[in-house]
Amino acid sequence: MTTEPATSRPGRGRRPAAEVRSAVLAAAGAMLLEDGLRCITFEKVAARAGASKMTLYKWWPSPGALAFDAYFAATKQTFAFDDTGDLEADLVRQLRAFIGFLTSRGHGPVIAEFVGAAQSDPDLAAALTERYTLPRRALAVTRLRGARDAGRIRPDVDLESVVDQLWGACYHRLLLPALPLTPDFADALVHNLLPGILADRPYDG
Repeated sequence: MTTEPATSRPGRGRRPAAEVRSAVLAAAGAMLLEDGLRCITFEKVAARAGASKMTLYKWWPSPGALAFDAYFAATKQTFAFDDTGDLEADLVRQLRAFIGFLTSRGHGPVIAEFVGAAQSDPDLAAALTERYTLPRRALAVTRLRGARDAGRIRPDVDLESVVDQLWGACYHRLLLPALPLTPDFADALVHNLLPGILADRPYDG
């Protein structure tokens, strides 16, 4: 069995790597929700988890990448996008769920911190892109492509731009909170956008 190289327990030998990793993620996740991303350093997390700081350097390229892993290990988000055959209802439901996530239990501020920190932390930016942003975009584009293939959306519509218009607007209100993120906002986004992309509605191009 692979064992953690630097951290041991008196009289019990070294802890297995999986146990150490779990302790580190739990410590980082708790610290993130308590004090925010700014408090996450390898030294502080290692001390709280009873782990070797060098082990953290070996497993994660930056404190931001560690915080990202800890947060998503704790929240265990499940990516899903319903396809009931009713595109408008599916989009509203998905946007409402996303807004509900961002406005519940402090998730919004954490996501906002990740987005901000990713601008100067390329390792965090890569993790955020590969494991959060791209999977979410892919689900939305797949649902929209199905609607386009079924003749509901005009064939000339850029689906990636539609994702930006809908979900990008939510991130805009999260990061620049002049106006609130509410379920009604989700309804308005979909209601305003659909007339411009649906094949069976008037469109002045």
